[in-house]
Amino acid sequence: MTVEFFGINNMGQVGGINKTNRPGEAQKSGKSGETQGASFSSTLKGASEVQASSVEASQRADRVAELKAQVANGSYKPDLDKVASSLLKFLVEG
Repeated sequence: MTVEFFGINNMGQVGGINKTNRPGEAQKSGKSGETQGASFSSTLKGASEVQASSVEASQRADRVAELKAQVANGSYKPDLDKVASSLLKFLVEG
C-alpha cells in the first residue's frame, strides 16, 4: 500500500508489511531461532486476575450482606474462640 502525502506519491509501504509471510506466521528477527509475534499471555493473565477479583468481590459483597441481615435480625452468632484469638493477636502485636 502506498500513501500520497501532500501530493508526493510512493512514500513507501505503510506499517512495514512483509508480503513474504503468510497470515498467522511470525516474522523472524535477526537472531536465529527467535520469532517476533504478539504475546497475549500477560494480557490474558491480567484479564483473568481482574475477572477473579471481581468474582471474589461479588462473593464478599454477598457475604457482607448476609452478615448484615443476621446482625439486623439478631441471629448472628460469632465464633467466640476466633474473636478471642484475634483480640489476643491484636493486643500482643500492638
